[in-house]
Amino acid sequence: MASATAASASLSLSKHTLLASSLSTHSPKQHSSLFLTKSSSHSQIYGLKISHSSSHSTPYFSTKIFTISAKVNKGTVPPAFTLKDQDGKNVSLSKFKGKPVVVYFYPADETPGCTKQACAFRDSYEKFKKAGAEVVGISGDDTSSHKAFAKKYRLPFTLLSDEGNKVRKDWGVPSDLFGTLPGRQTYVLDKSGKVQLIYNNQFQPEKHIDETLKLLQSL
Repeated sequence: MASATAASASLSLSKHTLLASSLSTHSPKQHSSLFLTKSSSHSQIYGLKISHSSSHSTPYFSTKIFTISAKVNKGTVPPAFTLKDQDGKNVSLSKFKGKPVVVYFYPADETPGCTKQACAFRDSYEKFKKAGAEVVGISGDDTSSHKAFAKKYRLPFTLLSDEGNKVRKDWGVPSDLFGTLPGRQTYVLDKSGKVQLIYNNQFQPEKHIDETLKLLQSL
């Protein structure tokens, strides 16, 4: 009986060791999101990006850890940046000085939560315009991905490509899931370029719109 139990435990341990080995040996090129090989139309993780591959039969996850080199606080002026928009044109943060601007960092184009958040910004865009504010979305996707994403969902605002996540790190946007999932964080800057609101909520993307509008309408 003891021998059978030991054999069973050994088999269970071997299975777990094999799975751990399989998870750690796959290293997909994309590293800004969490990846699965099996397709699915729903995900509880709103920053989840699905990778379709016939060469892998076991789920694998990116092991890239996002480190934070700085942190933007309320009342401060965040680090300047110049990034390319969905049309490949350079856009600088200084371009928006003199008017309120909403800068929202999101994990990736075409993921469930990011799509929901972008469409919520789109649907409330007239309210942002009425408040005199600009909306800018930033992720690590390239410009062609942003262009397709904006066209597919008729997004009327600017999407900027932060490949390498330099601006994300400079602003100190916290990540989720032990550093494997880029965070979903929104900043509202006033006319002078100072931060008046920092809102973080990975799993309720639409609340970012509610919170930012609430502040903008009080300015």
